[in-house]
Amino acid sequence: MALSLGEGGGSRLRRQLESGGFAAAEYVKQLSQQSDGDRDLQEHRQRIQALSEETAQSLKRNVYQNYRQFIETAREISYLESEMYQLSHILTEQKGIMEAVTQALLLQADRDDPALGARRAAAADPFLPLSAKEAAASEEGRQRTLTTLLEKVEGCRDLLPESPGKYLVYNGDLLEYDADHMAQIQRVHAFLMNDCLLVATALPNRRGAYRYDALYPLDGLAVVNVKDNPPMKDMFKLLMFPESRIFQAENAKIKKEWLEVLEETKRNRALSEKRRLEQEALPRPAPTPPESTNPFEEDEEEDEEPPAEEEMVDLSLEWIQELPEDLDVCIAQRDFEGAVDLLDKLNEYLGDKPVSQPVKELRAKVDERVRQLTDVLVFELSPDRSLRGGPRATRRAVSQLIRLGQSTKACELFLKNRAAAVHTAIRQLRIEGATLLYIHKLCHVFFTSLLETAKEFETDFAGNNGCYSAFVVWARSSMRMFVDAFSKQVFDSKESLSTAAECVKVAKEHCKQLSEIGLDLTFIIHALLVKDIKGALQSYKDIIIEATKHRNSEEMWRRMNLMTPEALGKLREEMRSCGVGNFDQYTGDDCWVNLSYTVVAFTKQTMAFLEEALKLYFPELHMVLLESLVEIILVAVQHVDYSLRCEQDPEKKAFIRQNASFLYETVLPVVEKRFEEGVGKPAKQLQDLRNASRLMRINPESTTSVV
Repeated sequence: MALSLGEGGGSRLRRQLESGGFAAAEYVKQLSQQSDGDRDLQEHRQRIQALSEETAQSLKRNVYQNYRQFIETAREISYLESEMYQLSHILTEQKGIMEAVTQALLLQADRDDPALGARRAAAADPFLPLSAKEAAASEEGRQRTLTTLLEKVEGCRDLLPESPGKYLVYNGDLLEYDADHMAQIQRVHAFLMNDCLLVATALPNRRGAYRYDALYPLDGLAVVNVKDNPPMKDMFKLLMFPESRIFQAENAKIKKEWLEVLEETKRNRALSEKRRLEQEALPRPAPTPPESTNPFEEDEEEDEEPPAEEEMVDLSLEWIQELPEDLDVCIAQRDFEGAVDLLDKLNEYLGDKPVSQPVKELRAKVDERVRQLTDVLVFELSPDRSLRGGPRATRRAVSQLIRLGQSTKACELFLKNRAAAVHTAIRQLRIEGATLLYIHKLCHVFFTSLLETAKEFETDFAGNNGCYSAFVVWARSSMRMFVDAFSKQVFDSKESLSTAAECVKVAKEHCKQLSEIGLDLTFIIHALLVKDIKGALQSYKDIIIEATKHRNSEEMWRRMNLMTPEALGKLREEMRSCGVGNFDQYTGDDCWVNLSYTVVAFTKQTMAFLEEALKLYFPELHMVLLESLVEIILVAVQHVDYSLRCEQDPEKKAFIRQNASFLYETVLPVVEKRFEEGVGKPAKQLQDLRNASRLMRINPESTTSVV
């Protein structure tokens, strides 16, 4: 019996497979009995395979659709959560505004009717005394409670001096978490007093006993609600510049109590401080002097002028009261310009005012913020920060430090930052296979950074002439760092003299770029490179001398046969480039040259050495270069003289004289002329060497060369 493969058969098969009582073994057994052969089984297998693929595709579509719906739902939940958080923040701000307005109205009413204010304060504050006896009892109770609790905290007795107005507001256990990794650190107990917050850690082996950990004045403390993110919930953050700590309460209710009582205590602290300043700002009546019975005092009092009353400074202005907190906000928000503007405003206001006790207290609070601001600006300029952005990235911190009167520190930190940036840029350069290519990159990076730093320094420290000497010292130090990298790549790797000369030439050309800002560091790079260049010149001189001696030992005193006209033309061009213009008179028929191979090779090598050495020349190298040239020339001259003394063959002797004439009358004048052109003054040693004698005199009885 053949099975149908149509759509009806597929739907029946699907219903059969989806039925609850489907048994795979029975189904296969029945299918085997009803099929006519392998073909029916293959077709049925294909049908089941197609049904399986169709089911898989349907599942994929459903999963994708459900996933999209899940993402959309999560996005909507996120939007709703954000709106709820904003709404909560707005309500909190509204609550704070309403409480501030209420407090302001109550203060105004208290000023208008002091009796009404006293009755209201007595009804609102159970600790406010109605009589001296009740006041003493209330104060004694608060002090007793505070003393009892603080006796359980080790190490806080000396740090927390007893004062008549200090009392305990709230306390409780909290869990502290790491601000970066949200890992639990320790269990602490917090004591909130009316002017500070004490944090103590629990002692492991003593129940109810604690050890002092930290003490934070409420003036510099900020409380931030931490949004719940399970499993991290019921947390709040305390900001005490420059650090912050995160605590977790036992439940949401206790967290809410902590947040409310901290804000309320901070607000009461600010109000009490404001009242105190207002009371101190009020003029005090002068004490009435006692009546004197001395009749002569009347005449003395008429002559004496009454002492001038001390001018009182009005510190009740709103912006002065909020100045410490505004400075904390500016520092936390990295608004350095705003913080310095506030400080300038305060200094201008207090500039001509007398220094009273309230002013000293205000100055102490402000000085603490100035130290915090200075620490932040110093950190901004530290080399540990990102060095990207070039020298302009430091302008903001440098300018604010200068405004704070810290120009010396700003200069020091700016130059340290730029030194680290230059060092990092040099270290990140890839050492290429070609030395000259690397030197081009090195010079571009270093001198561009130096030029940008100099321009930025001139902009930032335009009015501080005393800082320019520090910049010159820094530039010399940076140049030493550059020369170390330069010498390591050029001289330590034993590059050829021509390559070293090209590299030094590139460095000098880049160094001249600094002259556009009036900074000439050429003498510094000369002083730092003179040792390495002397070593390179002496090393190359030794190579030439060894090569010349080796050729001299194999000298046969034969004419050169260049074999081809092309080779002869090439030699003529090389000699012309060396400055030998009359070389044609030493060429013979065909491709012959009436000079020895040793003399020709010596001429080319000596002139090449002179050309490369002149590229490296500066006054400190004058004697080194001159002595090297004299030593090289003496080797060749002494060899010619020795050969002339020892040679017996007349033809060879005439040929040797011809080579000696070429050395004295052609090569030495060219060397002398080129040296004078490159240096700017004649060389007396070369003149003496040429003019003393055409042939050097040696011991007539000697048969060895004097070298």
